[in-house]
Amino acid sequence: MIWTVPNILTMLRVLLIPILIVAFYVPFPHHHGVSATIFLIAAATDWLDGFWARYFKQTTKLGAFLDPVADKLMVATALGLLIALYPYAWVAIPAIAIICREIIVSALREWMAEIGQRSVVKVSFVGKVKTACQMGAIFLLLLKPKSLTDLWVIFGFILLYVAVILTVYSMWLYLSAAYKAIKSQ
Repeated sequence: MIWTVPNILTMLRVLLIPILIVAFYVPFPHHHGVSATIFLIAAATDWLDGFWARYFKQTTKLGAFLDPVADKLMVATALGLLIALYPYAWVAIPAIAIICREIIVSALREWMAEIGQRSVVKVSFVGKVKTACQMGAIFLLLLKPKSLTDLWVIFGFILLYVAVILTVYSMWLYLSAAYKAIKSQ
């Protein structure tokens, strides 16, 4: 069955993207807080759909494909909004690094699956910590855009930079694992 709860949650995450964009750009009271909340809901569905799929044994091939796509779309959109909100090179560079890593690792996973080595590049603990830092950073930075000196904004940028360090490190881990798998064939 295609319409399992995890797949519905994944589709909800995709459907939240245009709502996030509208909430971000339409000026109404607390629109940044609403944007951050929409992103937080999307991040929660990312965790919940994976938990649900494993716990209730509702994993599907469609879900395995759609889940990372929905994650990448939501994160790339939110990072683009952050670049618009904080138009500085020191914001754009980590955002671009995160987006590029996601594309590289997604392509690597797809290629490794093609050669029957998908398990070599499965999600690692470092990747999960990176995702948590990334989601926390995006939430905080969408939530409190008023001042770069605000403690929550500073903490958001610290999390963003921790996420970038983990992003590069986890990409290196994935590429190293893939290289070893390919070399051993």
